Amino acid sequence: MSKFAILGHGVVGSGTAELFLKNKDNINKRQGTDIDLKYILDIRDFPDSPYAEKFVKDINVILEDDEVTVVAECMGGINPAYTFVKSCLERGKSVCTSNKQLVAEKGAELHAVAKANNCNFMFEASTGGAIPILRPLHTCLAANEITAIAGILNGTTNFILTKMIEENMTFDAALTMAQQLGYAEKDPTADVEGHDACRKICILASLAFGSHVYPQWVYTEGISSVTLEDAAYATSANSAVKLIGSVWKLKNGKLLISVRPCFVCRSCQLALIDDVFNGIMVCGDGIDRVMFYGRGAGKLPTASAVLGDVIDCFKQTGTVMSQTWEDSRSSSFIEDHLNAEVRMYVRLDGVSRETAEKLFPGSVYLDREGKPESELAFITTYMLEKDIIHNLNSLGSAVLGKMPLLDM
Repeated sequence: MSKFAILGHGVVGSGTAELFLKNKDNINKRQGTDIDLKYILDIRDFPDSPYAEKFVKDINVILEDDEVTVVAECMGGINPAYTFVKSCLERGKSVCTSNKQLVAEKGAELHAVAKANNCNFMFEASTGGAIPILRPLHTCLAANEITAIAGILNGTTNFILTKMIEENMTFDAALTMAQQLGYAEKDPTADVEGHDACRKICILASLAFGSHVYPQWVYTEGISSVTLEDAAYATSANSAVKLIGSVWKLKNGKLLISVRPCFVCRSCQLALIDDVFNGIMVCGDGIDRVMFYGRGAGKLPTASAVLGDVIDCFKQTGTVMSQTWEDSRSSSFIEDHLNAEVRMYVRLDGVSRETAEKLFPGSVYLDREGKPESELAFITTYMLEKDIIHNLNSLGSAVLGKMPLLDM
């Protein structure tokens, strides 16, 4: 019999146990195996749990049990998750994790430990929740040269932006609603400032291009500065405001990677993804583009992805090299976003159209209901972003808002 353990009994950990025990018979029948859950590690007591006998409080119980060959890490954060995961891999126990911070910051190192001990470090649940994206990247799409990945990677921010666009709700009001509905944490910083999406695009980029991309190398903006006026201008331009994590392989071989609010034209499928749903578009030389869509978070959706990895681990006889990547000594392969050519939405106050045209010739001007006389909004032609920023800096406090257009 194949045995696995779960580290952590929070939202994802409890969902993983619940989903496995509910579907255990069907899982084993379909896979032709005999898998069972032996331990759940948590420092808390759960005397009323229907599987209370499985709880342990000491990681060494799991590490020293040779029957346990796969471990599902559902704790989150870096410590003690990193120490526990590394220890499991050093014992030859494969690890499946939903912990995006751990993968984004320590993935290359943990891949190396797994390889040295002929086991696996799997992380499908770390990006996109229930959306199967990582396995297709290194299996179904393996014949392609991936040229770009772009997506809505955070359901909380997508919910907030949807409310602002469709219901004319302010950012603060939409955030409060998201918290009341359980979509946003009490401290929403990781979501609304883009840190969560940043970790996810780092994982996608590392897997697709083979070198570890660390979060501190990624230009990241959140949505806290997006206003109802910006949303209205996006609508007038047949676009929607979305927080987009993207990575592009440039002709010079470098990666252009960022997380930021963008105008996304309604002709692009990403513009049509609303509420708490996520969507990820992958471009390659053989596929042109494919779209992955679904719930990007939640107890059971994430548990589904964790268990998919657990089942896969039991099928493997060694390290799956196609889902690993190498560590990076420097960020020299990351292009500065300011060196990229973009079209930029700009909103100004107290600047004449004549002045704007001198700085940004050929721009397309926008309108919205209730626009004040002093307000001017437009979309620039393609320019280097550093030149756009330089010109905007010359206008000082007259700049009310800006964001690039997603060109896909």
